Amino acid sequence: MTRMLYLSIISRHSIRLASTNLPQAGKVPEPKEVTPQNAQFDQVTHTGQAWDQADYRLARYEYNPKTINPNIAAHLIAEIPPKAVDERVVSCGGGETPALGHPLVFINLDKPGTHACGYCGQRFYNTHVTTEKDLSIHHIEC
Repeated sequence: MTRMLYLSIISRHSIRLASTNLPQAGKVPEPKEVTPQNAQFDQVTHTGQAWDQADYRLARYEYNPKTINPNIAAHLIAEIPPKAVDERVVSCGGGETPALGHPLVFINLDKPGTHACGYCGQRFYNTHVTTEKDLSIHHIEC
């Protein structure tokens, strides 16, 4: 008997929740209505994705706004100046606080320009090979 009473209370509660007014989303155009001239893209994510207003993947943001973190890791790493080294080969183990899973990597600095570690993004350059104008050349070592 108590189980039936419990189930009826739960069902009344769920009916009341289902009948509440949810915010209505705006009219979403059909994909065939969107052309390159009238496409409106949302904010760009950290992976470089931006979807137009008719993309089906925007359904997950129908009731809650899409939030984008402006502190993209690649931009933060690019702010760190490259390290000047006098040797031809440098080892990178993740910097002062080694990251978990970052193996010891040896980077060849024979070519002019900066050479970035493929794991942490730390950049190095050889002072004997690289001049000031060569600092704009970037290499990624994996």
